[in-house]
Amino acid sequence: MIEKTIKDYLEEQLQIPVRLEEEPGLPEKYILVEKTGSGQENHIDSATVAIQSYAGTLYDTAVLNEQVKATMENIIDRNDISKCTLNSDYNYTDTARKKYRYQAVYDIVYFKEE
Repeated sequence: MIEKTIKDYLEEQLQIPVRLEEEPGLPEKYILVEKTGSGQENHIDSATVAIQSYAGTLYDTAVLNEQVKATMENIIDRNDISKCTLNSDYNYTDTARKKYRYQAVYDIVYFKEE
């Protein structure tokens, strides 16, 4: 599952909590990973993945987003990831919950083990 691969990779590299969904007790600074779409062509798997960075201030959230982007540049060093392209990133502050958030969206081509 590509979401778990990314979660484990980011958590190991950044040393902060990375989750696939919100859960109680998360610290002020954390990351959520969500697959927003996927496809397959000629037995090659691809996915669009949103990586949401949360922190206590807008500045800290933007810094965390930059750290995520720098880290994701190197995910292609893994044998199961053949392409990782930043689609876009932007301020995505959650006004309903009053939480600062940035979102980076990636297009990823990967090898899925059966």
